[in-house]
Amino acid sequence: MKIEKRIEALGLTLPSPEKPGALYVPVKQSGNLLFLSGQVPMRAGKPVYTGKIGLERSVEYGKSAAEMCVMNMLAALKHHLGDLDKIKEIVKLQIFVSSETGFDQQHIVGNAASAILIDIFGESGKHARTAIGTNQLPMDFSVEIEGIIEIGDDY
Repeated sequence: MKIEKRIEALGLTLPSPEKPGALYVPVKQSGNLLFLSGQVPMRAGKPVYTGKIGLERSVEYGKSAAEMCVMNMLAALKHHLGDLDKIKEIVKLQIFVSSETGFDQQHIVGNAASAILIDIFGESGKHARTAIGTNQLPMDFSVEIEGIIEIGDDY
């Protein structure tokens, strides 16, 4: 429960996990690796952050969307593992940003997701990352994040 206490100490709230909106599982385990399906900024089954980042929506808006994606990712992990302390390290994130033509700050939007994970997990939260601009995401979401997580040998 150390990780959940850290989340609380940072003033963050772990949401209830979102149900998949299509034919996939939120988390797939292979050995000690967990592959997270794309997490979107949704709360209680409703889109929260939508639209293209650039002229329509600000970088700050995109960063808030990325933070919500990470919290939804942690909720999915908690649901799968039962305890976030089973996480050994965050291996990789792939961040998709719905971007207007010419927008080139996907990496800045992605920094918000990375920062939260480093704040929560410390050195174990540092990860490899890809930030990609795309012209459209499902349901007009602004950001979608998938991840690869390693858990300890005893889990």
